[in-house]
Amino acid sequence: MTISPAPTETPQRVLLKLSGEVFGGGQIGLDPEVVRGVAEQIAEASRSGVEIAVVVGGGNFFRGAELQQRGMDRTRADYMGMLGTVMNCLALQDFLEKEGIDTRVQTAITMGQVAEPYIPRRAMRHLEKGRVVIFGAGAGMPFFSTDTVSAQRALEIRCDIVLIAKSGVDGVYTADPKQDPNATKLETVSFADALAQNLRIVDAAAFSLCMDNDLPMRVFGMQGPGNITKALQGEKIGTLVSA
Repeated sequence: MTISPAPTETPQRVLLKLSGEVFGGGQIGLDPEVVRGVAEQIAEASRSGVEIAVVVGGGNFFRGAELQQRGMDRTRADYMGMLGTVMNCLALQDFLEKEGIDTRVQTAITMGQVAEPYIPRRAMRHLEKGRVVIFGAGAGMPFFSTDTVSAQRALEIRCDIVLIAKSGVDGVYTADPKQDPNATKLETVSFADALAQNLRIVDAAAFSLCMDNDLPMRVFGMQGPGNITKALQGEKIGTLVSA
């Protein structure tokens, strides 16, 4: 039986999941100052030697499920959401390169004028060379969330951990802290306990991929000063979810 190694104190290769809503500063569209701040934190961690891949959502432009509720075909709405993620990827790439960080965008939908196609071995080679790699266009298929894509990409390019940056909450709680004043923040939780307590951390498919493959995830709040850099460099912030 193969025993998976415990997560390292300072992960060498990490995947960071950022929500698209954050990029919009809480509104529809893109807030350049927010993206600049995120890029500065990623750049700092990259300079320290951490290999960083990023998945960005597209909720500041389109959310397929919400568009479906308002009458659109779900498949078409999801493709629109994928294109929204690419816009966020290009914005993040621009600000990272202004920080002097060599960056590549890879997309699951071919768009050769602005990004490379998603090729796992090429992505891994970029990371080995110290480049930040940003994955766009989700999985290239409808009905898959960017949470699920984050777990899948992390497994395929052999990341040590998935970092889930949350907006408005600084980790995993025993209940929704916005609704239950007695909710308690958890420093660590196992996949089995999270399932038993019905803790809604990420969507079910993403959670299952991480659990089945012993891929740890750290859930943290991105609003704190330097929190993204701290998480990327392996500091124990937020909640660690592991086997």
